[in-house]
Amino acid sequence: MTHLLGLTGSIGMGKSTTAQMFRDEGVPVWDADATVHQLYDQGGAAVPAVGQHFPEAIVDGAVSRAVLKRLITADPNVLKQIESIVHPLVAADRQRFLQTHDDPLVVFDIPLLFETGADDWLTSVLVVTVPADVQKARVLARPNMTVAQFDAMMAKQMPDAEKRDRADHIIETLDLDDTRTAVRKLISELTGVAHA
Repeated sequence: MTHLLGLTGSIGMGKSTTAQMFRDEGVPVWDADATVHQLYDQGGAAVPAVGQHFPEAIVDGAVSRAVLKRLITADPNVLKQIESIVHPLVAADRQRFLQTHDDPLVVFDIPLLFETGADDWLTSVLVVTVPADVQKARVLARPNMTVAQFDAMMAKQMPDAEKRDRADHIIETLDLDDTRTAVRKLISELTGVAHA
């Protein structure tokens, strides 16, 4: 039986780094953000459907996230329409991924895992976390990031404390070596196979 592990955490908590550590240990990782990027790229499955409803969002044969952001800001209902197009495509991609991996452990990297109800089909959920001041410093160190953008992102995400309360597993990502050790320990726990 494959253990389906959801990986989530607010922005700046080290989710991408942790996902890479699972990959480094040979664990298959499905990435929700990467899937959406593929769907929006030239030739992506979302392009025709988004173009049908929002032709102005198609730029050079791909879905422009910048245009989508403007449309959603102007009319919050646009988000629901986009989600109704994209979510089934993402779910189909995830299902294909699962069918091609019968490993003892498969990780699903999903930023808005709890917010989208993804926790109901997973075996367990891992939340990565750091103290709030470290999170803010990490995010503000990103190019072109402002305090206002950070605050807006945080307003859309479930608070870290609530995510930790709902998690089956928690890893703090302050130190890379400690994080890698915790990832290996969790893989061993979930698969019964020791990882060096």
